[in-house]
Amino acid sequence: METLKALPVEREDPFQPPALLKELPGSLHPMTYADGRLGWLVTGYAEARAVLDDPRFSNTQQGAAPPIKELAPPEGLTDLVIPPGFFIAMDDPEHSRYRKLLTGHFSMRKMRKLEPRIQEVIDGQLDEMARGGAPADLVKTFALPIPSLVICELLGVPYDERSRFQDTTARAVNLDNTVEQRGAAAGELMGYLSELVGRKRAEPGQDLLSELATGGELDHEELTGVATLLLTAGHETTANMLGLGTFLLLCHPEQADLVRTDPGVAESAVEELMRYLSVTHIGPIRVARADVPLAGQTIKAGQTVTICLPVVNRDPSRFPAPDHFDVTRQATQQLGFSHGIHQCLGQQLARLEMRLAYPALLRRFPTLRLAVPAEEVPLRPRAAIYGVAALPVTW
Repeated sequence: METLKALPVEREDPFQPPALLKELPGSLHPMTYADGRLGWLVTGYAEARAVLDDPRFSNTQQGAAPPIKELAPPEGLTDLVIPPGFFIAMDDPEHSRYRKLLTGHFSMRKMRKLEPRIQEVIDGQLDEMARGGAPADLVKTFALPIPSLVICELLGVPYDERSRFQDTTARAVNLDNTVEQRGAAAGELMGYLSELVGRKRAEPGQDLLSELATGGELDHEELTGVATLLLTAGHETTANMLGLGTFLLLCHPEQADLVRTDPGVAESAVEELMRYLSVTHIGPIRVARADVPLAGQTIKAGQTVTICLPVVNRDPSRFPAPDHFDVTRQATQQLGFSHGIHQCLGQQLARLEMRLAYPALLRRFPTLRLAVPAEEVPLRPRAAIYGVAALPVTW
């Protein structure tokens, strides 16, 4: 079995996984990681679910080999330091302790109550887009503001302070920046949220951070870590899905017409967009706690395993004709929100935002189209979350 020399992230086609990864035979591949250690790359759907379900694989990232050099820690630092409250990078029981405090706030029932307000946010942003006129950058006028405003209202982050977190978040996840630059940006973001948490403790409002601040279960540092995770995850991933998803729809006008005209298509369209695009294109990453047999191989204790979602979500054994984009496909088992105990906490919020936003955009601007050739749309292949850097459109 040939060993991959590295994890490729550059895409020849903006909507397809890197060609080298698509051509790999089988579902589990030995790979040389950025620090020279041998690990594994998972490209099979069943194998990915098995890893994400198995508690023998740790999510802490301590001891993990980086799949690309940009993720490597600074020289001399062997383990990543997980901030208190940053539960996405914790194992049980610590992970469950934080998650139990938050699950009810992101339930389906809670999301249904938020739906009218989210629709107001979307309609208001479309009004601003119309007032600004064409051409426009859809990322700045639509994709980024909608999830940012929604998560700000939910958490209690003043939206007029958005420049303090949007810029720092973008710098923190941009792998073209050095580790030190990304660390400094993350430090700025946590500093801002630490200050905000202090304000919530002193003068609580009617929002999630205030409730957590006065609940007594989390200390200041823990709540700052939770706030950092929720704010970052709550807008960065959905913003990239809205931008890249609109780009894909505009390149497939017959699919865009279905989303625009058929109210019953929105739900399946979101799942298909998540499957087809897989904006989380580096990971999830796990470290084996023990020797684990998988796909006829043995993953040794201490080895790093990277799941390649763009290829996993194109596995023909799970998704027939996987390279065919079809908004009517029932792709409810796609792994874009991960799987197992670490499945995305805010997935129902993200689904709701996308289910409302795509049809509203296409109905409001029925002649929406790219303002530049598709090959000139700038991409973000070296960001932790894949997407478009800008999306010039007209109507």
